[in-house]
Amino acid sequence: MSGPPQRFGFRFDPPFRLPLALLGIRPETASVEVGSEELTVRFGPWRLRTARGNVTGAELGGPYRWWRAIGPHLSLADCGVTFGSSVAAGVCVRFATPVPALAPGRWLRHPAVTVTVADPDALLRALRIAG
Repeated sequence: MSGPPQRFGFRFDPPFRLPLALLGIRPETASVEVGSEELTVRFGPWRLRTARGNVTGAELGGPYRWWRAIGPHLSLADCGVTFGSSVAAGVCVRFATPVPALAPGRWLRHPAVTVTVADPDALLRALRIAG
């Protein structure tokens, strides 16, 4: 894949727009970018950035329970991070080397991120093509 990164916006379910906006998470501040060299997730004030080669897999997930999916979440089961704005569907992206995202610094690292983008199938295709 060459050229500019592909950008994927998040899907925002109407009931969660206002609470997410209060956290600084709005359509213009939430996106996933897949480039040939890097994967970047922006979710309001939170960021996740990793080398494209660190991505080991991705799979479709959902639907989700709202209390487990909406907003930024840490999974106590596997230490993965969720950046969620919809309960409909999302993509779980797995990493070879865990990456920081929720907390400043590098002490909390995540082996995966789940993102609730508007077009999960397109994100899956981009992750496969970009590799």
